[in-house]
Amino acid sequence: MVTIADVARHAGVSSSTVSYVLSGKRAISEQTRLRVQSSVRELGYHPHAGARSLAARRSHIIALMVPLRTDVYVPVMMEIAIAVTTAARRHGYDVLLITNDEGPDGVRRIAASGLADGVVLMDVELDDERIPVLRAQGTQAALIGLADDGRELSCVDHDFAAAGALCADHLADLGHREIAFIGYGSGVYHRHAGYAERTIAGFRGRAEERGLRFLHRTCEGTYESTAGTLARVLADRPGTTGFVVQNEGAIGPLLSLLRTSGRTVPEDVSVVALCQDQLAEQFAPRLTAVTGSAQDLGRVAVEQIVHRLAVANDGGRPADDRVLLTPALTVRDSTGPAPNRPSPH
Repeated sequence: MVTIADVARHAGVSSSTVSYVLSGKRAISEQTRLRVQSSVRELGYHPHAGARSLAARRSHIIALMVPLRTDVYVPVMMEIAIAVTTAARRHGYDVLLITNDEGPDGVRRIAASGLADGVVLMDVELDDERIPVLRAQGTQAALIGLADDGRELSCVDHDFAAAGALCADHLADLGHREIAFIGYGSGVYHRHAGYAERTIAGFRGRAEERGLRFLHRTCEGTYESTAGTLARVLADRPGTTGFVVQNEGAIGPLLSLLRTSGRTVPEDVSVVALCQDQLAEQFAPRLTAVTGSAQDLGRVAVEQIVHRLAVANDGGRPADDRVLLTPALTVRDSTGPAPNRPSPH
């Protein structure tokens, strides 16, 4: 294994000079710095993580608390996690995955062990019980999601309220007046998941402004639960011509059930989904969708936590930072003008 002494001999400098070049703690001439960096590359030297942590009291590890729940859409969560890992490596950090079933105890364990310099939380709830623990432990953190109380933290999320409003506006502009919003399972709302709560709030507010009649129904995302949800919607509001779906599992069953009920998309009913573009393109008809970049969520969260760590390491107090990413509506084949004739029922 290549040591720092090997690098020093190769570069013709002292071991302390190599250390200063690697840590950036002391000014070194450009010529010497380049020579040391060249030796590091040629010899394939990697600083020992344990020694580096002891010397700098930093682990150069970011803990990422990922959700393992049956009511989340795993492909999107994994896309965000990969984006966090990729961005962290660009900043010289490794990522330690922690499942969020540990809750506050997981945050305490990370803080007490010194395993990670900071934490990125996913699947943030409006009254997330992990956040007070972060403050009490003095742990630097970035949230992928918005909590009601984001003091002493950095947060990034899609602007889900704006996404809900986009859905209402699109259907209203097409002349639809009876809308059904099919959301996630009831458990998502019971635990006050921010993305679900803020989407329906944004949709409701804009629908009321536009004079739309609407109802919101939860759905577990299986074929059977989607069938039951659709049956209740049509029983309560048989004139429904617009559907907004924030539940990836329910999209396929809904389209199939609408077809078997004699309702053609988009001639009889229009469907707008809140989902990633890749998923929207898989269905027939291709779905009009409101979406945002999972990669951007991961990238911004890492930039936020790295900035907080840099400020804190210099003895400063990191400023709170809140970033909302603007959603985009892509019109495809699943939405059209409201029908002039009554839908079959």
